[in-house]
Amino acid sequence: MVEVLAQLRQICGDAHVLTDQDLSAFERDWRGRAQGKALFVVRPASTTEVAAVVKACAAAGVPMVPQGGNTGLVMGSTPDDSGREVVLSLQRLNTVRALDAANATLTVEAGCVLAHLQQVADDVGFLFPLSLASEGSCTIGGNLASNAGGTQVLRYGNARDLCLGLEVVTPQGEVWHGLSGLRKDNTGLDLRNLFIGSEGTLGVITAATLKLFPKPAAQRTAWAAVPSVQAAVDLLGLAQQQLGAGLTGFEMMGQVALGLVVKHFASMSVPLWQSTPYCVLLELSDTDNEDHAHQQLERLLETALEHGCVVDAVVAQNIAQSKALWHVRESISMAQAAEGLNIKHDIALPVSAIPAFVAHTDALLAQQLPGVRMVNFGHLGDGNLHYNVQCPLNSDAAVFLQAHEAQVNHLVYEAVKAFEGSISAEHGIGRLKADTLPHYKDPVALALMRSIKQALDPQNLMNSGRIFNLMK
Repeated sequence: MVEVLAQLRQICGDAHVLTDQDLSAFERDWRGRAQGKALFVVRPASTTEVAAVVKACAAAGVPMVPQGGNTGLVMGSTPDDSGREVVLSLQRLNTVRALDAANATLTVEAGCVLAHLQQVADDVGFLFPLSLASEGSCTIGGNLASNAGGTQVLRYGNARDLCLGLEVVTPQGEVWHGLSGLRKDNTGLDLRNLFIGSEGTLGVITAATLKLFPKPAAQRTAWAAVPSVQAAVDLLGLAQQQLGAGLTGFEMMGQVALGLVVKHFASMSVPLWQSTPYCVLLELSDTDNEDHAHQQLERLLETALEHGCVVDAVVAQNIAQSKALWHVRESISMAQAAEGLNIKHDIALPVSAIPAFVAHTDALLAQQLPGVRMVNFGHLGDGNLHYNVQCPLNSDAAVFLQAHEAQVNHLVYEAVKAFEGSISAEHGIGRLKADTLPHYKDPVALALMRSIKQALDPQNLMNSGRIFNLMK
């Protein structure tokens, strides 16, 4: 280790190879559920330095964990507790390399913070639509490595759909220069999509070329109280019929989730949350003007009220009100964290199956764990629920998790399987679900993924133990 440490210091400089100081910011996962131990933390400043670091670690047989903003929820970007893994922090790779207005593309390095990219695009009259609650600290490399989703997938797609090209350092320390801005390139296998969503197990994403979009002429946001999950699905159908591609956001939030926001953020105004079991947040992006957008939303809500799928609703009258409504939605995770440890499920289902899934699984959990609180919210428009479980009131959260987490996960995942869904919609697998995945993934698909991993990373040094275990 002395030799490889000297090599890393020569590559990145002594100040950017961290060894003896407090490394907890790099070792602890965002949820605070796991504390790993890094061999070193290395902070390269360029793709050339990343390649040299990877080559040195590969020659020494040292496993590596690529890390961006470390905001992941499945322990995919933090080291295990073995003390053998080098954390490869990409936060210093934060340059905006190029903006091509005519091609509507932005080429950036992996350590660029998402909110900064949004602002860069906005400053030149474009929209980069990827939007997450953690956008102030998550980085585009991590977003692509986990194929992040967010609140505008309904209109613009996942991170995968927003990326045209990549630059990647392979597990051998070679660089694939794939930063194409082409929208059509039929010259063989699509390596870009192979690396996106691979959670750093196949290589290190160091830069990306991203799609930009025209900024909408107007945006309007509405908040609707709905009497049931089925009513929310019916409202979604009406919104898609009447608003078409202008419907850019459709979020469903359960009463318990909103109640936690009220409890922990008393200054925040949460409309209509006590009126019905669920509320929906809709956003319309219009190519015309504010008045036209407002009229479209008003007509939609009038139709929805007539159909009985909305009980009451409010429409934001200005940008400040719209931001306030979105802030409520984005505060649910923080409110749940403030309430204490919880069991998270990031699941995907056919939209048509969501009402039956929720009714079935809520009933099972209530039967087996009386008093358990369901913090159900998420991106209903694309079938992604954050179906989280909070312990009963006045219970010790840590004791509850210790006693019941495995039981709850099994019950929820079996229900997801029965309703033909996925156990991960946008958070990924990481270490948290690596042992669970084989029970819910097609065995042929899993075998193919392992074969690809083994072919590209035969030493099994790149984020080993995340997604799948090669020995299983």
